[in-house]
Amino acid sequence: MEYVTLGIDCTVDENATLGHSNGSDTDQTQIGNDATIRSGTVIYDDVEIGNSFSTGHNVLVREDTTVGDDVLLGTNTVVDGACTIGSSVSCQTNVYVPRQTTIGDSVFLGPSAVLTNDEYPVRVEQDLEGPTLEDDVSIGANATILPGVTVGRGSFVAAGSIVTEDVPPETLAVGTPARHEPLPDPLEGGNTIA
Repeated sequence: MEYVTLGIDCTVDENATLGHSNGSDTDQTQIGNDATIRSGTVIYDDVEIGNSFSTGHNVLVREDTTVGDDVLLGTNTVVDGACTIGSSVSCQTNVYVPRQTTIGDSVFLGPSAVLTNDEYPVRVEQDLEGPTLEDDVSIGANATILPGVTVGRGSFVAAGSIVTEDVPPETLAVGTPARHEPLPDPLEGGNTIA
């Protein structure tokens, strides 16, 4: 923890690792105030995290990642590095966030949601391109978002959907592959989408 700056009123459980080396002697891990970091969590160096951050157990946050304020990373969540995560983000249990992903503010990712960044895994050498989740997006449980896809502001991705193309703002994406529909009006008793 030689290169870790930890804010005030933080709780770090035994068996959590902060500032895990990625091979550089100069990179530093910064974690804001009021953090709760549970056992089994590993946060690499060269990570910057805001205030009121909390994890479940066995969370991984790799290098070159920036995380805003009021973020929850649920048990077994993996943030595979070189990511930007906004404020007021909630990643439930078993969420996978690959390299080169951008997540805006006030985003919800349901249990076992998977984001991907490699269009042709192990077949073609290429630059990785994770998805972009704009502000106020909700991703249902077990949904999959493919590489380079942008999910527009205020959109919902229904549970179990596979999103293969960009989702316009304020839209419901549902199915495999996901099709786009207008958001249901909750006052009219629309179906549950997540």
